[in-house]
Amino acid sequence: MTDHVTSFAEIKDQFDTYIGDIVYATMTTVDQKGRPRARVLIPVWESVDDRPVGWLATYKTPVKAAHLAGNPHSTFSYWTPRQNAVSVDTVATWADDLETKRHVWDLYRRTSPQGAGYDLGNFWRDPGDPKLHVLRLEPWRVQVIRGGDLHSRIWYAPGKR
Repeated sequence: MTDHVTSFAEIKDQFDTYIGDIVYATMTTVDQKGRPRARVLIPVWESVDDRPVGWLATYKTPVKAAHLAGNPHSTFSYWTPRQNAVSVDTVATWADDLETKRHVWDLYRRTSPQGAGYDLGNFWRDPGDPKLHVLRLEPWRVQVIRGGDLHSRIWYAPGKR
């Protein structure tokens, strides 16, 4: 059974709980020929004006950069053996200004949602490290699925359905 919700607030607690428990997401992008590419990463999430916003601290690899330049849509899939799952369909844009990098560094440090995140210092010196790049993830669709009965709830960003 699937329910559509009109406000992200209706699924936020479940979203935060599942992502904080699962932590790792499979990010999928496509190349210019429409061929998918998946990689496992750890994005962090926050709510801004009652809407989800994601951030991904990452390396700007040639494949990821080329895929997103050709098509900025990406999907993040979370899954646990208990069958709880979250799918987040986003539009990804590079956001490499220092203020944003500091904000994202802090979100990873304090984990957002609780449980998701890690010490970025394991990979980069500090927020000003030129090898650190940040993707801003603007979700247009979020689906949470409860594993016990496969009940699904879907939120669409206004005007995106």
